[in-house]
This record gives sequence, structure tokens and C-alpha cells, in this order.
Amino acid sequence: MAFERINQKDWYKVLGAKPSDSPAELKRKYQKLALLYHPDKQEADVPAGEVEERVQRFIEIDQAWRILGNEETKKEYDLQQREDNLTKEWPLHAQIYLEDMSWNEDEQLYTLSCRCGGNYSVFKSETKDVSLVCCDTCSLVIEIL
Repeated sequence: MAFERINQKDWYKVLGAKPSDSPAELKRKYQKLALLYHPDKQEADVPAGEVEERVQRFIEIDQAWRILGNEETKKEYDLQQREDNLTKEWPLHAQIYLEDMSWNEDEQLYTLSCRCGGNYSVFKSETKDVSLVCCDTCSLVIEIL
């Protein structure tokens, strides 16, 4: 499942959870909020505008659970969050195509020299999972396209 990266919601925040919460804790938080905001559980005398807000909140809660309640999508989401945080915390030096990096057949490793004299390195086996690579000497990061 691909996630929208621009202005992406913090799905943990939607559930009032933390990334370190266990699957059981995530489920408990989801169930509590789902019951609270479920359209069928609303009082009859709630103003129409508030009903719509509560329905939107329920939809958000459900979306958060669809992502965080599934081990694979949660793992992908967590990886993406870490990458997004990396680019915020560390300067992105460049965007590089994998083909533009040097290939070492013996080590099955792509490398690129950093301006500090260090190297960016990524193993062939990691190329599907990794898009940001840190220099082994300084704090610069490249994005692999």
C-alpha cells in the first residue's frame, strides 16, 4: 500500500497511540475511539454540524486502524515516518540515481563519494527498501531515486 506523503496525517496521533504501543494496545485504543465516534452510537439531539465532524473523525480513526492494525502496512508507514524525519533532521545533500553510483560486484555494493571524503554505501539487497543513505563520515544524506 502506498501512502500519500504530502501533509500526511500522523495516524498514531489519530488513535492517541505511540509507535511503541503493542498491537493489542493499538487495537484497544482503536476500539475505544470507534465506539465513541461511530455514527450509530451518536445521541439523537446532536447538532447536524457536530454529527458531520464526528463522522469525519470516525472515518479518520478507521483509516488509522487500516494502516496501523495491519503488520505490513504499519511497517511500511513506520519506515516512511523515519525517512521523513531523517530529511527534516539531516541535510539532504543530493538526489542520485542508483545507476550513477559506483558498483562493486564482489561486495554487491553501490557507493558514492561524499564531499567530506566519506562514502554513501548501499548493498544491492537493500536497494528496494532504502531511499535515504547517510554518509559514513559526516551528517549529509542522499536520496536514491
